[in-house]
Formats: sequence, structure tokens, C-alpha cells
Amino acid sequence: MIIQKKKDFTYRGKTISELQALDVREFAKYLKSRSRRTVLRNFQEIEKFVNDAKEKLTRDKKIRTHKRDIIIVPAMIGMKMQIYNGKTFEPMEVTGEMLGHRLGEFAPSRKRVQHGSAGIGATKGSKHKAKK
Repeated sequence: MIIQKKKDFTYRGKTISELQALDVREFAKYLKSRSRRTVLRNFQEIEKFVNDAKEKLTRDKKIRTHKRDIIIVPAMIGMKMQIYNGKTFEPMEVTGEMLGHRLGEFAPSRKRVQHGSAGIGATKGSKHKAKK
């Protein structure tokens, strides 16, 4: 019997500890073009968000945010936060697989459609039924 060792998570060939040592702008080099452009343009906003989140964690406060457009960077890994979806704050924990994605992708703003039964006149068979 062959026992396979669980692989450590890597992002573009770098481990999480190596990525966490990088600056936000240095990490941007490993992102795809759209995300890289966003990070390089808004790196001050991302750094401010991360610093505020770390400060809240030290004071045992919940991290709640409306900023759905912030790109997830390695400094956020392991943080538990709540993201506003337009109605409520959806809880989530940041993992390594989320790197490069936006916060809003993990708090859907639209519910899944649950269709009920068809109303009177919605189908050909129900068109001629008597209305009570």
C-alpha cells in the first residue's frame, strides 16, 4: 500500500509562508493581468484594509466590510470576516485557494431561483380552467 503525503498548498510555485513575506505590490507580480492591474492601482487601499483588519482582530472585534471589490492577498489568509451582500453580512474564512479573487465572489448577492408551481394561465393546460 502506497501512502501519499498531503501536498502543501502553493500559489504559482510559492508556499503561503513565502507569499506572506512579500509586499502587496510584490505579490501582484504573481497575479493574472486584470487582478495585477487592480492591485497595483489600489495597493494603498488594500494595505489599509489589511492593517485595519489586523487591528480589529487584536481587539477581538468582528471584521465586517462592504468592500466587495478588494482582491484577496496573502496577508488576509486565515482571517474570519463578514462581507455585506446587499442585505446581510455573510461570514467567511479566507483560505489559500482564494488568493487573487475578490471578496464579493464569496458572498453572493443574488439568491438561487426556486420556482414554485405554475399559476393559472401560465401553461396551455391551465388556460381553460375555471377561476374560483
